[in-house]
Formats: sequence, structure tokens, C-alpha cells
Amino acid sequence: MERVMKLGGESPVVIFTKSNCCISHSIETLIRSFGANPTIYELDELPNGMEMERALVELGCKPSVPAVFIGKELVGGSNEIMSLNLRGNKLKQLLIRAKAIWV
Repeated sequence: MERVMKLGGESPVVIFTKSNCCISHSIETLIRSFGANPTIYELDELPNGMEMERALVELGCKPSVPAVFIGKELVGGSNEIMSLNLRGNKLKQLLIRAKAIWV
């Protein structure tokens, strides 16, 4: 779990995903549409990916991917990101606060 939290804080936006997950791809595309450049960790391509996936589940991500960190904080999965996006400018405000994008 410590490794996941450390990686999640190394960049303004971090997304844990799997290469074959279309929802993860959609969330990545949404975040990029604001001008952010997220760091992507594809768990199915990492040697310790299964261990990291278990850690994400322990942190409350169900399903485990996508798991999005913004500003060193675990925001959640696709439901949370889409909800923030639909509630006005909440997602954009988080990205600005994390210095992932500029106005």
C-alpha cells in the first residue's frame, strides 16, 4: 500500500490502469481533455502489478482500476471522476489546485 501511495503522490495526476480497460482509457482521455498530462501505471504490465492492485482494493477502489490520484490524494475510480466532472467545474478545480493545469 505504501508503494501505491508513494507513486500516487509523485505527479499532479496519477492513474493506475490496465492496458485492456476501456473505462480507464476514457478517464485518461477526459483528464487529458483539460490539458493535464497524467502519469499512467498499467498494472498488467508491471512486475508487481498484482500486488499494487491488491493495495488499491485495500484503499477502497472497487473495481481496482481506474484509480485516480490528484494532488497526492486518492480521488477514486471512474464513478468519482465522472461525478466530479458532471458537478460543474469540480474536476477542473481539483486539477488546477494540484497544479496539473493552469487557467
